[in-house]
Amino acid sequence: MAEFNFDAPVERTGSDSFKWAKYAGRDIIPLWVADMDFAAPPALLAALHARVDHGVFGYNQPTSAQNAAVVDYLQQQYDWQIEAPWIVWLPGLVTGLNVACRATGERDDAVFTATPIYPPFLSAPQFSGRRSVSVPLVCPDNTWLWDFAAVDGVLRDSRASLFLLCHPHNPVGRIWNEDELWQIAALAEKHNLTVCSDEIHCGLLLDPARRHRPLASLSPQLAARTVTLMAPSKTFNIPGLGAAFAIISDAGLRRNFRAAMQGIVPHTNALGMAATEAALTGCGDWHAALLTYLRGNARAVERVVAGLPGLSMTPVEATYLAWIDVREWARERGIIDPVRHFEAHGLGLSDGADFGAPGFVRLNFGTRRALLDEALRRLSAAR
Repeated sequence: MAEFNFDAPVERTGSDSFKWAKYAGRDIIPLWVADMDFAAPPALLAALHARVDHGVFGYNQPTSAQNAAVVDYLQQQYDWQIEAPWIVWLPGLVTGLNVACRATGERDDAVFTATPIYPPFLSAPQFSGRRSVSVPLVCPDNTWLWDFAAVDGVLRDSRASLFLLCHPHNPVGRIWNEDELWQIAALAEKHNLTVCSDEIHCGLLLDPARRHRPLASLSPQLAARTVTLMAPSKTFNIPGLGAAFAIISDAGLRRNFRAAMQGIVPHTNALGMAATEAALTGCGDWHAALLTYLRGNARAVERVVAGLPGLSMTPVEATYLAWIDVREWARERGIIDPVRHFEAHGLGLSDGADFGAPGFVRLNFGTRRALLDEALRRLSAAR
């Protein structure tokens, strides 16, 4: 396996980085928004250079090679056989969430999700003029779980027609197991739901013994009611290139999805498409090395948090995001705004309130180890 240096500093201050600009001029380490501080894989950069060297950037369309890259990757990684016509290219995964809210059900129908959840899951229904209903995940015995009885009750009473699923889950870091997925499938059938499954973190499983199972791969019947959203942006750290795709096997659902895109969703740009093809076809060694590095970072965060009274977190099964419960500590200290408190100690985290869970913070450990160690020192000092 090739050697990759994830410890190498990459200067992002003073650049166009949204993540680092938030605290420009302040001694605050930004570990909030979900992009990593690592350079993209060398093979991906080479593909971008080759596309730039071509010199012409007219209107582009998906090539047969780009579609084949998706088909082959899903077969190889997840044993999921799809067909190229099922692919709908998008300029970003959040776009897909919003399109799904416009393409399914009626305006009076609710959209269901479970909290805590990535904030666009909460805003997308509102942007489409639909109601949002939710049930909180529960956390007995240090594991985040579904309260399926509560989910069933809300689906029964709310007139929901769309289920927004995050799989693996951002921010709690769970890999939903097959039994949990089948229970979601049963609820979708029982309540006649379309499921939009955000699987953008499926390449970031930290347990080497686990394998991602796309929801739609469980059965053709479930696939017919599922929109699967994927992108290379998190796994290969290229969110700024704006490339994602939906997999929709049902022709009617796919037609409605495409119709909802008309006039508001631009085509995916040429560099993003070139990067996607390279990510899915030539970056396996880099991906494996990244996962090894992230596992070490995750364990470092877990060790430090376990030693801080009043703070707690569950093991991170997937993603590079730690979901930290600070409610007990904040209550004991009389701290009303934990994020502001951590910022005052030089650490920029995401506010759990934005995810529907006040009293939590999210820490992005997708950064070089030396910077993470300093951030964890500041976390301890803030405690």
